[in-house]
Amino acid sequence: MGCGRVGSTLARGLERRGHAVSVIDQSADSFRRLGSEFSGHTYKGVGFDRDVLLKAGIRTTDGFAAVASGDNSNILAARVVREEFGVQNVVARIYDQGRAEVYEKLGIPTVATVRWSAGQVMNRLLDDTATPVWRDPSGTTALYQVPFSPEWAGTPVKGIEHRLHLRVPFLTRLGTGMVPTRDVLVQEGDVLYVAVASERIGSVFETLSNAPEQA
Repeated sequence: MGCGRVGSTLARGLERRGHAVSVIDQSADSFRRLGSEFSGHTYKGVGFDRDVLLKAGIRTTDGFAAVASGDNSNILAARVVREEFGVQNVVARIYDQGRAEVYEKLGIPTVATVRWSAGQVMNRLLDDTATPVWRDPSGTTALYQVPFSPEWAGTPVKGIEHRLHLRVPFLTRLGTGMVPTRDVLVQEGDVLYVAVASERIGSVFETLSNAPEQA
């Protein structure tokens, strides 16, 4: 639902991967963003209208993305699709951070563009805070981008994992992402991502912000 820049890009990307795609939008003009090569179906209407959803094939769909420009429309559509039609693979784009957290706890995964972008920018500017990149719907586990003291450079990933009781699923080095083996040494300038229980991120950040011998 939603054929703005995000929705149209998503629809074209899914189609290129071999998926059958239906797009819902209140404005027929929005479908122009899909381009002439798009072979999916388009439906004019609101994404929480039962009749529109049925025409779009909601009964047989494998997933639903609510990426319109309004939080209320996205939330309502996501709930209708999940609660009335039983579609479990539902994602909603939510701009308001408070609402996003509420709906994640209700089991509706959300993508809060403003929250993610602001967090990334702040982390790069200040380099003094752990930035959540992803949280599971219950909020108990998260993936964080964590700055570290230069003194940790030369420490093997397995050493960090063992000492802090967490996982380092990936890092970026010189702008390139990599899945490190446990023997890879952390280098100054790396961007480190850790998977850890949310309640422990404070102690993890404090440990990594100090030199290893001080931690």
